[in-house]
Amino acid sequence: MNLPTRTLGTTGPRTAAVGLGCMGMSALYGESDRAESVATIHAALDAGVTLLDTGDFYAMGHNEMLIGEALRSAPAAARANALTSVKFGALRDPDGGWSGYDGRPEAVRNFVAYSLQRLGVDHIDVYRIARLDPDVPIEETVGAIAELVEKGHVRHIGLSEVGAETIRRAAATAPISDLQIEYSLISRGIEDTILPTTRELGIGITAYGVLSRGLISGHYTRDRQLAPGDFRSFSPRFQGENLDHNLNLVDRLRKIADEKGVSVAQTAIAWVLSRGEDIVPLIGARSRTRLTEALGALDVTLDEADLAAIEEAVPAGAAAGDRYAAAQMAALDSER
Repeated sequence: MNLPTRTLGTTGPRTAAVGLGCMGMSALYGESDRAESVATIHAALDAGVTLLDTGDFYAMGHNEMLIGEALRSAPAAARANALTSVKFGALRDPDGGWSGYDGRPEAVRNFVAYSLQRLGVDHIDVYRIARLDPDVPIEETVGAIAELVEKGHVRHIGLSEVGAETIRRAAATAPISDLQIEYSLISRGIEDTILPTTRELGIGITAYGVLSRGLISGHYTRDRQLAPGDFRSFSPRFQGENLDHNLNLVDRLRKIADEKGVSVAQTAIAWVLSRGEDIVPLIGARSRTRLTEALGALDVTLDEADLAAIEEAVPAGAAAGDRYAAAQMAALDSER
């Protein structure tokens, strides 16, 4: 299939207008089906999706190995077109705990060596630290990635969840292709200062959480039983009255989707696509069924009347609860 394409900033690669976020195939949403995950990656590549997004810390390397398996078993043409986007820097322990981020140059070189091996590739297309290391200037971290670009191990430098000041400092150090950050109908904080800054500097956006971890997919229900360890079991937006409030917003969005004859998820993804050609939404599909639904958003056209109706149904700031628990929010440079 020939999907519409977009470019990640003025210096980044050209990719399909949507990418595939692979995290959920390994971590944070309960058990997943390995065979179905590989089949979903294959189906995405076959459909024309090119950008595969992961993190080296997703299930302690499991996700990278899963993508590596899928790439090895994919047709040669699909494998050649695939682009890898990798986040690094998160420190884990054997019990699954988190203990900060490491952006030191020597750590950057160490992390990338393992990622290249697990993915089974000779370069990573976009490489970025997952969260700002408060003890290491962003110039040092970005400078280390720039050295990897010079050596051919990395093609482009990305950023993740950082604010406007950090973006400027990073861009003054080396060319930045894109900023990966949460952006959806109920997570619109980037519109204030971050998005204007990236646009000024010619930096693209890879938007994750476009369905707010399933909350605004149209499939999440109030009585859903979550598996142990599921991120949503402690995410503020999925708790008690917050959940009731947020699902009421989804019900309002559903009315608009029904009138257009499309799904809630397709409407939410189409809204992110409508925000600008510099934004590439990452679809977090864990199955071929959900992938097919999500790709249908590319056929949804939202006119001015549709956008006004969506804005009225789910205005900026309408969500109840933060997008992360307090400790995780504190680690976000983008929220300062």
